[in-house]
Amino acid sequence: MKKYINQGWKIGRWLLLTVGVSLLLLNVTGVDVQAAIGVGAPRRVTRYGTATSPILSAVAVPENQAYFWTSGTVPPVIDSTAATGTRDRYGDTKTQATGILTRFQTLLADGGLSLKDVVYLRVYLVADPVLGKVDYQGWFDAYAQFFNINNVPKVARSTLAVAGLVDSGWLIEIEAVAVYPKKGRG
Repeated sequence: MKKYINQGWKIGRWLLLTVGVSLLLLNVTGVDVQAAIGVGAPRRVTRYGTATSPILSAVAVPENQAYFWTSGTVPPVIDSTAATGTRDRYGDTKTQATGILTRFQTLLADGGLSLKDVVYLRVYLVADPVLGKVDYQGWFDAYAQFFNINNVPKVARSTLAVAGLVDSGWLIEIEAVAVYPKKGRG
């Protein structure tokens, strides 16, 4: 019995430490901890970040707000005569990213939304065989065409380099999360 009590204390201390560190990190990164844990949750989507950053630090979404999640979306074919699995079939990273973000515009419109409703993007990048490295700049350039300070609100975003995607010609895959606006609330 004493063994189980000791294990319970160890797990309890670990959970307390995890929650404490998480809250500390939220404070350090500038996230409103009360909004993040639902205390005094905002009445509208609140975007946190600086004017000079191309992405947000965080987004707080009000309780009971409806989300719109996409699956991982991949680039459209730009040259159907090019061999399957080649860069020529889909283009470089910027071209592929632009194609995906354009697809999002259509998908969101079908759901009654627009890019203004997107709050988060998760981006997977693969090394471009022509460049011999991941083309982060190509992705950043495509992103800036759709999400920047002057037009659509910026989003929170994660960008990850991965070893590969399902099709060897794909250099990028993106997931998006949007939030439906609440009617009659500001």
